[in-house]
Amino acid sequence: MLELRNLSFQVQDDSKGQKEIIRDLNLTFEDHTFIAITGPNGGGKSTLAKLIMGIEKPTSGKILFNGTDITDMSITDRAKQGISFAFQQPVRFKGIKVKDLITLAAGNQVKLPNVCDYLSKVGLCARDYINRDVDASLSGGELKRIEIASIIARNTPLSVFDEPEAGIDLWSFNNLIKVFEEMHENSQNSLIIISHQERILNIADEIVVLAGGTVQAKGRREDILPELLKGTEGCRFYQQA
Repeated sequence: MLELRNLSFQVQDDSKGQKEIIRDLNLTFEDHTFIAITGPNGGGKSTLAKLIMGIEKPTSGKILFNGTDITDMSITDRAKQGISFAFQQPVRFKGIKVKDLITLAAGNQVKLPNVCDYLSKVGLCARDYINRDVDASLSGGELKRIEIASIIARNTPLSVFDEPEAGIDLWSFNNLIKVFEEMHENSQNSLIIISHQERILNIADEIVVLAGGTVQAKGRREDILPELLKGTEGCRFYQQA
């Protein structure tokens, strides 16, 4: 279980002094739950994901994972606790091949057929990619899919995806929907996905609406999604931020 207690995050704004991105936020994510976090641009969604992974440090508040206070833990230590993170803009690794990256992510000597299977799940032909370098020769969409394959290989209790649809073509996006469904249905792990995409929101157990750095709504998909489908102008969650 992931708990965020009175979490706040501020940055220095040259014109206005301290700017609050996340404001006294309290959230609990239960085990084996697929939660989609959505809301208007600039609402703090990606910042929240980075706070969970330790890429950013909160100004105040606490983050607990399975009862352990991880607020001051490094990214590496959080990964050891069982948290995975997929960036909106994936990192390039010069000098490492795709098969080695996925093997490293799995944490053991996985067999080649398993590596190929992970790549196939995200719509990549293993024969074409397994010996490619994870560098600038790959497009943003290819990197995104390889990163997601490595998250699948890690198989951690909690996986956080920051807008996984970014840079992905329609065919691959349709494939990713199936991947997320399988990840949720075939394991006891939890998923947190930052997304605007209706198709992702439609397969989540719960939806969190984040706007103005605070939680405007949290609940079951069937209770939250109909209001969101009214659009930015008509959705009451956005108006109260």
